[in-house]
Amino acid sequence: MAAQADRHPSSSHYDIVIVGAGPVGLMLSTCLARWGYKIKHIDNRAEPTPTGRADGIQPRSLDLLRNMGLKSAIMAHKPARVYEVAFWDPPKTGNGIVRTGTWASCPSFIDARYPFTTLLHQGLIERVFIADLEENGVQIQRPWTIKGFTSNEKENPEYPVTVDLEHVDGTDKETIKAKYLFGGEGARSFIRDQLKIGIKHKDPIAYVWGVMDGVVETDFPDIKMKCTIHSEHGSIMVIPRENNMVRLYIQIASSTDPDFNPRKTATAEEVQASAKRILQPYSIEWERLEWYSVYPIGQGISDKYTLDHRVFLGGDACHTHSPKAGQGMNTAFLDALNLAWKIHAVEAGFANRKLLETYEPERKDVAETLLSFDNKYAKLFSQRPPAANEVAAASAQAAGGQKKEEEGENQFISTFKESCEFTSGYGVFYKANALNWSPSHPAQSHVVHPKNTKLIPGRLLANADVTRVVDANVVHLEQEVPLNGSFRLFVFAGKPSVTAQALRDLAANMAKKNSFYMAYARADADRVSHHERHNPHSHFFTVCTVFAAARPDVEIARDVPALLARYRDHVYADDRWDRHVPDAKACAHAKMGLDEDKGGVVVVRPDGYVGIVVGLQEGSATADALNGYFGSFCTKKLGETQAQL
Repeated sequence: MAAQADRHPSSSHYDIVIVGAGPVGLMLSTCLARWGYKIKHIDNRAEPTPTGRADGIQPRSLDLLRNMGLKSAIMAHKPARVYEVAFWDPPKTGNGIVRTGTWASCPSFIDARYPFTTLLHQGLIERVFIADLEENGVQIQRPWTIKGFTSNEKENPEYPVTVDLEHVDGTDKETIKAKYLFGGEGARSFIRDQLKIGIKHKDPIAYVWGVMDGVVETDFPDIKMKCTIHSEHGSIMVIPRENNMVRLYIQIASSTDPDFNPRKTATAEEVQASAKRILQPYSIEWERLEWYSVYPIGQGISDKYTLDHRVFLGGDACHTHSPKAGQGMNTAFLDALNLAWKIHAVEAGFANRKLLETYEPERKDVAETLLSFDNKYAKLFSQRPPAANEVAAASAQAAGGQKKEEEGENQFISTFKESCEFTSGYGVFYKANALNWSPSHPAQSHVVHPKNTKLIPGRLLANADVTRVVDANVVHLEQEVPLNGSFRLFVFAGKPSVTAQALRDLAANMAKKNSFYMAYARADADRVSHHERHNPHSHFFTVCTVFAAARPDVEIARDVPALLARYRDHVYADDRWDRHVPDAKACAHAKMGLDEDKGGVVVVRPDGYVGIVVGLQEGSATADALNGYFGSFCTKKLGETQAQL
């Protein structure tokens, strides 16, 4: 979209100051830089993470990175991929350890494009984002730190934040005016401390772990898999890594120890010796040790993520937890994405400033769920390993979509299903608010939330394969609109012979003045290239139309009203088979729970989560319901559709 950097009073005025160039800061900066915002981004380190730290990218995060066009650059580093988790425990008789079970990292009942966890050290991931930022004119200013800030919207409603920055050696200083300030500096956040925002610790520090990355020589057979190992000598988690490396998490102290000290430390040699004891009868030697650290693990969450919706926190500044489930970097990505598109919606003039008030409750609720889950997940790994027949039963039951048949469903099975969905990222959801429709939402109509829809507002849009009409390419529907800050309007158009009039009525009502569609038209719409695929009319929307028909049976000029046909690269045929709905004739419609003849309309937020589902009917009801939905958080009064443009 058009650059906004020249819309500022002086060179020292910015849209946002971002402190910290870890995963959360880089994701926020990357999104806003692409959308044309002027950013001051600093980090107190002289260079990106050289090695170690976070390393796990979950399946849902890979979807997101692909949607941003960054996945291929990350995969070019040839990260390890984890498809299965192996459990090793003491044998029933004798000494040592034996494999007692395995389960899929992302089982088949989860409809994932990438059913594996990707393992790559944080520094390589950071560099992918940094390269993208540089392409969009943003340089990370290093090594600089924040020395102070104030926020006063009454004094300066447009640039209320004043930020004092300083080179870490004290040789240079800057004072910046900004619309927003973001603290992504980690668990020891200066910004959080200055705001006097406390951290609630869910549990006291219960464990101290050593973690080491290196290249090893071993006869342990599952060194290339993720493993949890329990022995009479202690516990290890094994994580395979890029470049033949392996990461070992080794517990060196527990609150059950009689002399437990949360500040206990150990040398790399001591932890290696402990690993050798735990892995007996297998041997392990280190060819090279790349990174080693000792740290206590506690569960904490920030009391607030913002005080004034001008200064925000995200990532480790808001939540800390164990590394067992590999959620830290993934949760940070989603913190940043959630805030980025909301800032954009407000600053682009689409949404009321109150929209920013949804950032904290949406993301803090996810963090609360993560901490509760992390506790349960850690216990699941600590207890007896699952038997093979339990894993099979859990997978089969979930794949069949069965619910608990009796009160006493096996605890492992229910925890298994919950944990797999959550760790993959597909289990993250947002509760009802203006963005996520519920029966208490202002948008009320008989066409809202059709009876049989499987989509749930606040959850991700289901994955679906379709055929793009203009070039007959088979594509992933949920990936067709890139992460461009736009809402995605999916018109599932059913059978053309059934819905022709309903489509014409929808387009006619969308074309009326003050409809949700026309209210935010681009001022330069008449000059936009006809090759513009995603935002020819407005930066607020991208429109996709999906017919329940074979590709040769769809004629855009005949079947698609002109307003929708402007998005000709987003017209699709729902004619691909899907194993999740094997008997459906139009699988994408079926996966959404929409009538294969009559269709429906799905509004998807810029971050991929469903906002509202509306039936597709003749007349104005469909457009009226959409006006009601967008009118609940947009800047303009919508729905006065009598006057034509």
